[in-house]
Amino acid sequence: MRGIDAGPAPVHSAPMSIALEEADRDTWLAARRGLRLRCPACGKGKLLAGYLRPAAACSECGEPTGEIRADDAPAWATILLVGHIASPLFFLFATQDPTASLMAFFLIAAVVLVLTFALLPRMKGLFVGLIWATRAGETTQDADQPTHYEPGT
Repeated sequence: MRGIDAGPAPVHSAPMSIALEEADRDTWLAARRGLRLRCPACGKGKLLAGYLRPAAACSECGEPTGEIRADDAPAWATILLVGHIASPLFFLFATQDPTASLMAFFLIAAVVLVLTFALLPRMKGLFVGLIWATRAGETTQDADQPTHYEPGT
């Protein structure tokens, strides 16, 4: 039976151009730039081409950020933040007067809508910046090759 660590691990070398690109990316800087809706790489180009549509690449440095998928994370974070901000307002404006309660409801609904529309693109920028900085979703050339498993060897 063959052991798991039967031999030395294969050494993967990368060309110099790829090795230079593998430098560590500052996660907090990329997150701050994403919150400002700027390119996580240079901080100058726009991250989004529309309200939530990502730009294909940075107009300043050419970093391809358009393929980074944040999926449901921005919506989840927006709901979490807006919910924590708006829910205490219901207790603050709680009253027995139906007219005052109705006015409070409309005021809180307006606050929720404004916060949601303001925070959603910034949350998308935040998550795109974090995904870019951590290289989540990136594949290497070795990962593209299928791994073959042969039973009994």
